[in-house]
Amino acid sequence: MLQTLRRVLPIIGVVALLTASQAVSAQEQRPDYLGTNRDWHAFQFTEAGNVVCFMASRPTSEEGNYTRRGDVFVLVTHRPAENSRDVVSFYSGYPFEENGSVSVTIDGGDNFTFFTEGETAWSPDPQTDRAIIDAMQAGSQMVVQGRSSRGTLTTDTYSLFGFTATLGDINSACGL
Repeated sequence: MLQTLRRVLPIIGVVALLTASQAVSAQEQRPDYLGTNRDWHAFQFTEAGNVVCFMASRPTSEEGNYTRRGDVFVLVTHRPAENSRDVVSFYSGYPFEENGSVSVTIDGGDNFTFFTEGETAWSPDPQTDRAIIDAMQAGSQMVVQGRSSRGTLTTDTYSLFGFTATLGDINSACGL
């Protein structure tokens, strides 16, 4: 249990900072922890009166020649009130290079390209989100490569163990 809390608390802190930047009340800013399945954690919060569900994971390994880097994680988010689900995003812990891209590879086969904005990488469209979700459900490992604004190449490896069960948890929490 203590080990699970040590893995989840940094994610909750980062997510709280992300949601705090939006115009919501203090009560709405704190995500509720729904549970953990292996390497993935499920959360839910209220934004502008609407439920938002998301899941998060941290890399099992981080490689790169950098001296300082913030929190690194991947999110999958549902916003049912906006008819938005399965939105995949990566937070790098540094600003990405301007007009850059991020390479996402699942089990050494399925490849996806995400665009970057600040410290975040996003898929180009909902169809790509759906395709990567399908690949993540079938896979066991995801490798994400990006380049910082200083030119540093980083490679983050994520475990996909627990992904499908956690996706089920946030689907249920959001009524999907």
